[in-house]
Amino acid sequence: MSDTAIPLAGVIGSPIEHSKSPALHGHWLKRYGINGHYIPMNVAHDDLAEVIELLPRLGFVGVNVTIPHKEAVLELADLVTDRASLIGAANTLIFHKDGRVHADNTDGYGFVENLRQGAPGWSAADGPAAVFGAGGAARAVIASLLETGAEEIMLANRTRSRADALRSEFGQRVHVFEWVQAGNMLEEAATVVNTTSLGMVGKPELRVPLDGLRKDATVTDLVYAPLETAFLETAREKGCRTVDGLGMLLFQAAPAFERWFGQRPDVDAQTRDAVLSA
Repeated sequence: MSDTAIPLAGVIGSPIEHSKSPALHGHWLKRYGINGHYIPMNVAHDDLAEVIELLPRLGFVGVNVTIPHKEAVLELADLVTDRASLIGAANTLIFHKDGRVHADNTDGYGFVENLRQGAPGWSAADGPAAVFGAGGAARAVIASLLETGAEEIMLANRTRSRADALRSEFGQRVHVFEWVQAGNMLEEAATVVNTTSLGMVGKPELRVPLDGLRKDATVTDLVYAPLETAFLETAREKGCRTVDGLGMLLFQAAPAFERWFGQRPDVDAQTRDAVLSA
């Protein structure tokens, strides 16, 4: 028998039952014949610090982090990447052998790679981007768009103050619109992004007039349940290229899987099918 420890990883959040990550990482572990496990863990806020301290001693090499812990884990990490600091949240923790906890955020990477795969030839430098929402996902999207060449980002959020706060943090390339005027952003936008939960199963629809959408615009929705939201359906009918949100989930997971298990996984149709059928 081998004395080599079986690497463990997982996802922590509360609730956690909805997470697609166990199906995704389980698919990759099986696909590449890796003797490891990926476990969903419902962790309450009051237990977070104790759990983060304990997991490495139990053989965990890292975890994904989801709502509501993505901001709190930054305070518990020994090392924080620049992009996690900029976004103000971490979705990935790597546990080093020396005991240090390394926090990173791969959401922006996942967002950009999903667009590059789903809309070949897309570039953030194609023109201004319009972003709906100003939560944690919007922070990752804005940071990645600016990093990859967007010259201007038009931002609208139902609570104006949150959008103004993001403008203060990300600078003058971000321009804030009132929510009631959000449709006005679309006439100039080459990239349009919904980062809100509006349109998700069980949530209200995104009630923004889409008449101004350019036919050459690339439109994406971070929501992936349903895969084609009413927002994406309308954009597709207007001739826009549309990209659903599932690929962002898949691509953001790839760097973490590589760090934990030593194999860079492919994000392809087989991977999508494995997650959708879970």
